[in-house]
Amino acid sequence: MKYVDEFRDSATCRSLLGNIADRLPSRPVTIMEVCGTHTHAIARSGLRAAVPEGLSLLSGPGCPVCVTAVGEIDCAVELAGRDGVTLCTFGDMIRVPGSESTLADARAAGASVELCYSPMEAVELAERDPGRQVVFVGVGFETTAPTVAGAALEARRLGLRNFSLLVSHKLIPPAMLALLAHGEVAIDAFLCPGHVSVIIGSNAYRPVVERFRVPCVVGGFEPADVLQAISLMLDQLADGRAEVETQYSRAVRPDGNPRARAIVDRVFALDDARWRGIGTIPGSGLKLRPEFAEFDALERFGVEVKAGREHPACRCGDVLRGVLRARECGAFGRLCTPDSPLGPCMVSSEGACSAEYRYGPGRAAEEDGA
Repeated sequence: MKYVDEFRDSATCRSLLGNIADRLPSRPVTIMEVCGTHTHAIARSGLRAAVPEGLSLLSGPGCPVCVTAVGEIDCAVELAGRDGVTLCTFGDMIRVPGSESTLADARAAGASVELCYSPMEAVELAERDPGRQVVFVGVGFETTAPTVAGAALEARRLGLRNFSLLVSHKLIPPAMLALLAHGEVAIDAFLCPGHVSVIIGSNAYRPVVERFRVPCVVGGFEPADVLQAISLMLDQLADGRAEVETQYSRAVRPDGNPRARAIVDRVFALDDARWRGIGTIPGSGLKLRPEFAEFDALERFGVEVKAGREHPACRCGDVLRGVLRARECGAFGRLCTPDSPLGPCMVSSEGACSAEYRYGPGRAAEEDGA
């Protein structure tokens, strides 16, 4: 298959579902996706309900906004409230609840909060208004890290003294390893993220298969992509193999994007990072290298990231670990809705609760081929 429509073809998807049913072992199998785009694609096309009984598709920590710790949200809100500061962020972040408030609340109270589609917009804002301090909140996985690193390089080239970064980047492979090490959920195979893998390459998942003997398949985002990736995982399980395979070969190479990775390595170094629902994972985050410390918002403004407090009724952390499905949360659809979210899983366009609320039972799912 070469064209998008072919990956949405209903006859192809039915055939793939039949192949999956034939390959499914007698025991239950759980496949976890660690990509919010996969979560929404699976929900939108109804694949969770369409796969044969005995095969469970489980959402993991694949939403970068969702895994951002509450204390990091609080820090962003604090910076937004500083005089002379404009805080720039991606759209989903503005409504994520912190301990006491959101960035939307801060903006309503008079703070300067700007939504950006690219960190370069924040650089341009700082260049246009040298009298204001511009802080960009660097949230995201390996997919967005190169663009944020590029913003730091551009700010240096321009000689800006009023641009800084609140860095909150997370790395997917260490989180996969942490989930398996904790052993809280039995995961038979991983559907690896397509967008992240374009940057880091499929080889980045080799530690997962080598240490835990869990198959990893990088998949695309159309229904047939996902079903083909599942077939590859079931083949591995049937053969007793654990390998890294790429279904999404039209976009992902074994070594990823070397230029993007080089930009990230030039600006950032590995750091320990706190993940919502999981805790601190060694080497799972990024920090600015010492030679780029001038762009560190924490250092510039003398603030620190504290622990923070989540809403007691929010089970987002459990959803992110895969121990709870979105609909199993007592607040889902009642206390917690997209209009009044208790946590980021209901806010983010990549959140599992958002996907379940939009496409789950009782909702009019979009027809796209499955």
